[in-house]
Amino acid sequence: MTPPEDTVPPETPTEAMRAFLSGRFVVFDGPDGSGKSTQFRRFAGWAAAQGVRVTEVREPGGTPIGEQIRAILLDPRNKAMNVRCEMLLYMASRAQLLEERIRPALAEGHLVLADRFVSSTLAYQGTAGGLKQAEIMDVARVAVGELWPDEIVIFDVDVETAWKRMAAGRANSAPDRMELKSDAFHERVRQGYLEQCRADPARYLAIDARHDPETVFARLVEAFVSRMKAGIAPRF
Repeated sequence: MTPPEDTVPPETPTEAMRAFLSGRFVVFDGPDGSGKSTQFRRFAGWAAAQGVRVTEVREPGGTPIGEQIRAILLDPRNKAMNVRCEMLLYMASRAQLLEERIRPALAEGHLVLADRFVSSTLAYQGTAGGLKQAEIMDVARVAVGELWPDEIVIFDVDVETAWKRMAAGRANSAPDRMELKSDAFHERVRQGYLEQCRADPARYLAIDARHDPETVFARLVEAFVSRMKAGIAPRF
């Protein structure tokens, strides 16, 4: 079956890419309104068209327990939630997701695509929220153990563009608790992601997400083709 037109990327050697992606753990992350979820779906479809078995997960959530935690975290009524409580809830959801879905899928050779991971906590509760990065990492090591992503793709976008996209895509739905944060908060989130990219360029891929979805997707695939040609093996 021919893949949908919007999942067809630049030409890539299918066999080599299938071998490269199988058994990898890849995180798509970035500020709200960056378009990461759109690119996540497109990349998942493209990878499947290469013959890769794909497991898709999202954070917070992805499991029955995680979805209950997600509802608490995003409920606008929970204004009294402090940032440390917030961080621990995200980590609890993450720990369940890893053991219930991520680890088994990797063991079977699937490409695991995660919509957010520890990188989100470092940006939102760390850089923007004020918690120490070292404190977050200590808790993260308890939650995920030795299992860290092979690649973390950060979709970078300015706050103004992000707000416009969120307003256009929200239609009649109300913003969640995180979307209600100030512009200054979301700018700190963006800078937090960029700091992570600078600190670990071997693992992080920064994609300029200000452009149209087709351009962003083409650059995303190009980045993975480059890593494939460099022979970067999975860490797990």
